[in-house]
Amino acid sequence: MKHRPECIPCLLGRVLFQSKLANNGREVESTEAALKTYAEVISKEKNSARLATQVHRSSYDALGVRDPYSDLKIRADRTAARYEERIKEFIDNSDDRFRAAVKVAILGNIMDFGAGIAIDSPEEFDELFESLLKMELTVDDTAEMMKVLGLSSSAVYIFDNCGEVLFDIPLIQMIRDMGVRVIGVVRGEPILNDVAAEDAERIGLEHRLDRMLTTGAFSIGVDMGKIGAELRDEIEKAGLIIAKGMANFESLGEEDLGTPVAYMLKAKCRPVASELGVGVGSNVAKLIP
Repeated sequence: MKHRPECIPCLLGRVLFQSKLANNGREVESTEAALKTYAEVISKEKNSARLATQVHRSSYDALGVRDPYSDLKIRADRTAARYEERIKEFIDNSDDRFRAAVKVAILGNIMDFGAGIAIDSPEEFDELFESLLKMELTVDDTAEMMKVLGLSSSAVYIFDNCGEVLFDIPLIQMIRDMGVRVIGVVRGEPILNDVAAEDAERIGLEHRLDRMLTTGAFSIGVDMGKIGAELRDEIEKAGLIIAKGMANFESLGEEDLGTPVAYMLKAKCRPVASELGVGVGSNVAKLIP
């Protein structure tokens, strides 16, 4: 997705949010560094995720903190874990268990702290959970996704945020029960509140997958120019790529991956919503053949 004017206040707001999280007195240095980089690289022709990566790199370097979101990530995982039985009940009592598992996975995408209409702390999730569970899919390609998976031997599942990742597990297990090998992909380095390798290790994510790989870099979403040979090979062999969240959509939406891609997300900002042809706040399960 190309960079839009609306991305400017959103990106800078996220920089300020993480600068305060670090709580080390370097908020001014962080925001100044981000602004200088932004001024140098901003262009409506650039991919929004690639541009944001450059800005966040400058912010992180100025902060001198490897992972300013670390505490929020742990709290998000703890919050999400409390709902394991409730989501199992919801899926088991649904007429279409696969569709229900997709809804549950998308429900977790609200855990995207400091961005768009997302929440700012894990504790806010408790107030929203039941209402989120009742939301329907504005774009519902789940039946088509099932057909593609039925013809696949493997699927690549690209994760998004901590906390949210625990809501992905029922869908992943369902796919594996179909006899489809699932390769999970986490971020190569900590960036925002996304699942990085150390976060995955903390919650034992690799035990829920057939294989786990990383994006190989500090990047918003997936930068196909920076991924390793192993991930590239798995993408080429996969029957379906499932990309969770807006960052993965922003970074991969313009790529020709040669494989069907299912984008699963809550459209939390107008640029992403308009790109998908839905309203802000919509839940989307869109298959690109």
